[in-house]
Amino acid sequence: MQAWKDYQEKNKDRFLSELTELLRIPSISANSANKEDMRKCAEAVKQRLIEAGADKAEVMETAGHPVVYGEKLIDPSKPTVLVYGHYDVQPPDPLNLWHSGPFEPVVKEGKLYARGSADDKGQVYMHVKALETMVQTGTLTTNIKFLIEGEEEVGSPNLGKFVADHKDLLKCDVILISDSAMISLDTPSMDIGMRGLAYIQVEVTGPNRDLHSGVYGGAVANPITILTKMIASCHDENNHITIPGFYDDVLNVPDEERKMLAEAPYNEAEYKADLGITELWGEKGFSTNERTGIRPTLEVNGIWGGYTGEGAKTVLPSKAYAKISARLVPNQSSEKITEILLNYFRKIAPASVTVNAENHHGGEPYMTPINSKGFQAASKAYESTFGKKPVPVRGGGSIPICAILERELGVKIVFMGFGLDSDNLHSPNEKFDLANFYKGIETIPYFHKFFAE
Repeated sequence: MQAWKDYQEKNKDRFLSELTELLRIPSISANSANKEDMRKCAEAVKQRLIEAGADKAEVMETAGHPVVYGEKLIDPSKPTVLVYGHYDVQPPDPLNLWHSGPFEPVVKEGKLYARGSADDKGQVYMHVKALETMVQTGTLTTNIKFLIEGEEEVGSPNLGKFVADHKDLLKCDVILISDSAMISLDTPSMDIGMRGLAYIQVEVTGPNRDLHSGVYGGAVANPITILTKMIASCHDENNHITIPGFYDDVLNVPDEERKMLAEAPYNEAEYKADLGITELWGEKGFSTNERTGIRPTLEVNGIWGGYTGEGAKTVLPSKAYAKISARLVPNQSSEKITEILLNYFRKIAPASVTVNAENHHGGEPYMTPINSKGFQAASKAYESTFGKKPVPVRGGGSIPICAILERELGVKIVFMGFGLDSDNLHSPNEKFDLANFYKGIETIPYFHKFFAE
C-alpha cells in the first residue's frame, strides 16, 4: 500500500536512529554482570512499543531475565498475531576482532554493525515499526501481541513456564517470528523449520594440580590430549557422527524435499570465498544446504585448558574443558541426545583421567506446514514487496522455544526472517543490511493484511 511506503520513507531515518539506541545497551543474558543492562533494555523495548501505538506494554518477571509483553487489540472478531522475539544478545567476544565497538553501532556501506543488529533486536524492531506504520496510517487489520524475551541466547530456560502460566494473555491465531535468515533480497526465502539443540560441557581432570611438563610429561596423562582424542573419536573418515544411538531417530527426508532444497540458489565458489576457506567439510553423501538444514551435526563450540597467556609456560595442566553442541532434526529429542552425549564422554574416558559432563541447555526441532493459513499469508506478503514467491528452506539454527510455544498455545509458527547467513551472527562484526531492515518493515504489514483476509 502506498500509504505504508510513504510513511516509512518519511520516517526511515528515525527508525534507524531508534534501533541504534537500542543496540547501545549491552543486553548479554549469559553474563551476570549485565543484569541491570538486561532490565534497562527490557524497559526500552516496552517504551518503544508504547510509542509505536501499543495499548499496553509491560515488563513481566520470570525466574531469570524479564519478558516484555505488549498488545494492540482492535476487535475481538479479528484474528490475533503473536510476535515472538528476543532482546538479549550473544557475548561479543573476541573483542579484538571487531572493527568497531560491539555496542557502538556504526553504519558502513549500507550495513549496520553492532551486536544484536540482526540477532534479534533489528528484526524485532521491524515488527515494532510495522505496528507503528499500520497504526499511523489507520490500516491495522489484526490484533497484535508481542512476546519479547531476554533469555533466548541461553536456551529460554524460563519462558516455557511463563507461557504455560499466561496462556490466556498470549492466546492467538498464529505466531510470527523474525529470528531467521533469507537467501538474499534477490531470492527471498522462508524457513519451514528449525533444528533443535543439545548443548553440554565436558571437564576432564588428570593430576590434582598443574605439573611441570618436563618433570611429569610422558608419565602422567595430559587432560588436553585426552579431551582432544575423545572429541576426535566423535566423527569417522566420512564425517559421520560415530556416537552410538545418535542417528536412531533421524527421519530420512523424502526425495521431493531434497529436490526442492536443491533448487535454492547456491554458488560454492562464493560460499567458500565469503568464509575465506578453500575446501568445504561435512557428512559424505549430502550437499552443503542439506548438511546445514536436514542433517544433525556435532560441533565443538569452545575448548580450553592449561596456559594460554603471553609467552611460554611449560605446564601439564590439571584440567581441560570443552563446550559441545549438537543440532538436531525432526524426530530427535534434545533430552535423549543430551543423555547420549553425556554418557558417551563419561564412558570413553580412560582410567588415567576423570570426566565431569553436564547439560547446559537444549531445545526441540520444529517444522511448520507450508499449506497453513499463516505460511500462505506470509508467502503472499513477500510476493507483494519482492515481486516473487519466497523459496521454502530449512534453517540450520535453533529457536529453543518454538516447540513449546506451539504445544502450549496450540497454533502454528511462521518464520519471516530478513537477515542473511553472512550477517556474522554470534561472531565479531555482526551486521544487518539496512536494505533488509527496511524491506522487513515494508513486508510485515502485508502479512497482517493477508492473514486477516
